[in-house]
Amino acid sequence: MKQKGAWTRVNYQQLAANPEALDDYLAQLTAVEAVTFEKWSQAEQLSFLINAYNAFTLELIRSHYDKFAAGNADSIRDLGSWLTSPWEREFFTLLGEPRTLDWLEHDVIRPNYAEPRIHAALVCAAVSCPPLLNTAYTAEQLDSQLEGQMTVFLNDTANNSFDAATNTLYLSSIFKWYGNDFLEDKSYSALTDVAARYIKNQALTQALSESRDVAIRFNDYNWDLNSTDVPD
Repeated sequence: MKQKGAWTRVNYQQLAANPEALDDYLAQLTAVEAVTFEKWSQAEQLSFLINAYNAFTLELIRSHYDKFAAGNADSIRDLGSWLTSPWEREFFTLLGEPRTLDWLEHDVIRPNYAEPRIHAALVCAAVSCPPLLNTAYTAEQLDSQLEGQMTVFLNDTANNSFDAATNTLYLSSIFKWYGNDFLEDKSYSALTDVAARYIKNQALTQALSESRDVAIRFNDYNWDLNSTDVPD
């Protein structure tokens, strides 16, 4: 069994030493033309965009891994500047234009696809991130992949847990920042509904079934690099 939080880790040292597979994949992503993308189904488009976000995040870390190895960076946030965050940097090309990670998430994915489960799929290279799926997202499996990611993430007690003694639900700060994305989905009327669907915790299930007043608190987000050589 993995330790709590262990499934979020990535071996960036190995990736930096052997970048060929990632380079090839990024080239495939970059080669897709906008006219081709626009002909795809919604599931094909969303799978492509999630894969691109995660792959270019890996590239951002890989291309600056020497800073982490030398101790000059501890977090993806250290790769920005006082003018520009790392998510606002135009460091890759997609669909024929220079792009940023923020463009992918906030200008395209969130407003155009109405799929809150992407918050368990987009990975920001931090310890408190959801786990990085070890395979590509595909249109055929997208629904089951997103369901799986939500289940794994919500049951990682380093990020989400329930204290039965105080009737307090502790959630990742992701739900503080993007809670409205879930509440705009008609499947949920409150964040406790999201927790009830995915968290496998008998005490939480009982508390919600008995309509107890469950308080919600948000955990601090650990932005340290989610590298395999960083201890919990």
